[in-house]
Amino acid sequence: MSTYQWRKSSYSADASNCVNVAADSGVIAIRESDEPEAVLTTTPAALRSFIRGTKAGRLDHVK
Repeated sequence: MSTYQWRKSSYSADASNCVNVAADSGVIAIRESDEPEAVLTTTPAALRSFIRGTKAGRLDHVK
């Protein structure tokens, strides 16, 4: 596993409970700052699709 250069939103300020994101060689890595060992990976296309679907409300009724 490569060493990711993690970034967090500027909206997080000094909060310790943030989502961090990194990109490396066509892979997007996502982690919760409170549990940095748990890393999810995806592709840019899949993440883009997830974000668009979320914004469109397609996940509002997921159970």
